[in-house]
Amino acid sequence: MLDPIDNHILERLTQNSRISYTDLAKEVNLSSVAVKDRIDRLVNQGIIEQFSIVINAEKLGKRISAYLELQVEPAQLNHIVEVLKVNERVAVLYEMTGPCILHIHILVENLEEMERFMHESIYCLEGLVRVESQILLKRHKNQDGLNI
Repeated sequence: MLDPIDNHILERLTQNSRISYTDLAKEVNLSSVAVKDRIDRLVNQGIIEQFSIVINAEKLGKRISAYLELQVEPAQLNHIVEVLKVNERVAVLYEMTGPCILHIHILVENLEEMERFMHESIYCLEGLVRVESQILLKRHKNQDGLNI
């Protein structure tokens, strides 16, 4: 079970995974060694899966962020997942409950690239029943640090 100090450490690491043990120690009134031990414990328990960065896809030219929901034939699900997992335009791939079993987040440069992706990578999938797509207009909240 996490105590308030662990929760504070996790919150600060999600804001800045490069924060020093010394700075964290000052915030929680512990030694740097104690903070390091707590972080190591959180890693060993699997609560912290990785330390990472957040890349601004738009600054890399990926101006279109779109979400696709795919309804697929159950017999083809595993094959479709394997095909989509290796596609560089697919940023996130989730298996969900409900009629649209696959939820995909793609990042592309423009609408032409999205259209090409849809034709070359989605519409041609054997076992595809239905596709719904939505283009992100504006992000109002994004909780960094949660693997959701």
